[in-house]
Parts: sequence; C-alpha cells; structure tokens
Amino acid sequence: MTVAFFAPLKSPNHPVPSGDRAMARALMAALRAGGKTVTLTSELRLFDGRGDAAQQDKLFESARQETARILANPEAKSWRVWLTYHNYYKAPDLIGPVVSRALNIPYILIESSRARKRLTGPWARFAEQAEAASDAAHTIFYVTLRDSETLIRDAPQVQALRRLRPVLARPHLPRGRGLAALPASTDWRMEIAGDGPAREEVAKMMAPFGDRVRLHGLLDADALAGLYAQASLLVWPGVNEAFGINYLEAQAAGIPVVAQDRPGVRDVVFAPMCRVDEGPTAIAKAIEHLISDPVARRNIGTRARTRIGTHHLLGAATETLLDTIEGLS
Repeated sequence: MTVAFFAPLKSPNHPVPSGDRAMARALMAALRAGGKTVTLTSELRLFDGRGDAAQQDKLFESARQETARILANPEAKSWRVWLTYHNYYKAPDLIGPVVSRALNIPYILIESSRARKRLTGPWARFAEQAEAASDAAHTIFYVTLRDSETLIRDAPQVQALRRLRPVLARPHLPRGRGLAALPASTDWRMEIAGDGPAREEVAKMMAPFGDRVRLHGLLDADALAGLYAQASLLVWPGVNEAFGINYLEAQAAGIPVVAQDRPGVRDVVFAPMCRVDEGPTAIAKAIEHLISDPVARRNIGTRARTRIGTHHLLGAATETLLDTIEGLS
C-alpha cells in the first residue's frame, strides 16, 4: 500500500528544526516500519501566522495549483490512503480533502484541532477550511486529550476518533543515563540548546550567571543527545506547547523533566511532581528539590523512560496507524 502524506504546517523536509517537523518525520518512519510506501505529496506550506487576508489569498491560489499538479501525476493512482499531519486554523489542509475525493480514497488526519471561535476574525476563512477538513476525515488520530474534547464534540456520526500518542522517530530507547551517579548538590550549570530571534534577549537575561550558563545555539540530533547524556534535568516551562518532542527525548534518556502543569504537557510529562504551577517560584522549587535528591531523579527518570519505551517509540505508532489503515485497503 502507498500512503500519500502531507504536512501543511511544516514539511518534514523543512530546513528549520521543530517539534512539528520531528513528528512528521516520525510518522513517516512509523508507516515505513510497517512496510508501507510513503509518498510526500507536497512541500507547500499553508501557514498564516498573522491573520493576513492577502497572504491567505496567495495560499489558496498556491493550494489550487498544487492540487492540480498532484492530480495530474500518474503516480497518484497508486495511492490508497491520504494522511495529513496537523490541520488547524492557521495551517488548514487545503489539498488533502480535494485530492482524496477526486481519487476516491480515504482521508485521514493526525493532530487536527477544532476552534469554532476562529470562525470569525482574521483567520475565519482558514478556520472554515480546517473545520471542513476535519469534517471530511474518515478517521482522526488525536495526539493530546485536550484536542480530543472538541473533536469528539463536533465529530460527524460516521467519523472514527483514535488516540495516537506523540512519537519519537526511533525504534529503541537510547542508552540510559547514569542518574544514580549524579552528585546531590545545590550547585548547578545550565546548558541552553536552540536558536531563534530571542537568542540575544536570552543571552542578556543569563549574563548575570556568568559561566554557569552556556548557550549552544542550534544543535543537530547527535549533539543534543550528548547534552541529554550529561544532564540531570530538563527544564522547559511548556507555555502553549502542543505536547513537546523535547520532553519525550529527555525522558527517553532517563532524565526527569520540570514543566508547568498545562494541557498538552500532561500528555507527555508523566511524573505529577514534575508538573508544577505556573510561575518561576514553583519551577525553582522543583529544580532545587530534584537537584538535591538523586534518588528521586533516578526513580522518576527510570519510570519515565519505561513509559516512553512502551508508548512513544516507532513500534507503538506503527501498530496504532496500521490497525486503522490496513482496514481501509
């Protein structure tokens, strides 16, 4: 079976790393691990982050042209399922429903969200298309429990909803951390990975701490794995995170996480004591406790690592996806 794959928010080949790109790559890897041929149908990005009517006009036209190009491709006749990852009001799938209808193949969504309040305002036309795509889907795989609430509420009667946990693009867990060997100490160092327009602002904020803080900039997967291998904790508040691939990566390495107790974060940060109230005071207390308690770090890290190995690697995703897709062929 050949699966047509599309990611309107960000192509898996996009040059800028992100959780969306990582998840798209992981989904394609999971399907291939199950013996499926996966065709990336388009690199077109259908994202409007500002609610700009002119930008939306251009994207509608680009989607129309891309749809015509796809349908003119003889290989499209071999596709048996269309799968779109991440449809929402800022990046609706303007292509998949049209192509699926034209080819008479099932249309499936992964991580689609409904936002009826966006049907008015600057994203109204995009929100309408995101809702239409959700309505058209044979099956929607929801990634967070928060998304499932509106998907269940607004689902057409014939639509299937299934849970697919966030997935790492790896078949096995990485080598575990030696958490038991970490010293119990209030001394600390912070290694900051990542880059972007706020880097200078972050550097100024951290300047008073001197050489305790290092900014590494953008890191590839191997370099990031090296930081995880040396770390005692991952600290990332998770404000407005859909779920956060970095939480999965850290816990897969056996590292406890400190994050705010928010929807989305709850789906992937498993120890309740690691999910704290909003604000710097609660985060600081959690960091201080875990730095000074190596036994707690070890226990939390071990349990989280086991949970990742059971539910969030390629094998689990492959099984969940194929259980639905193979029934459609």
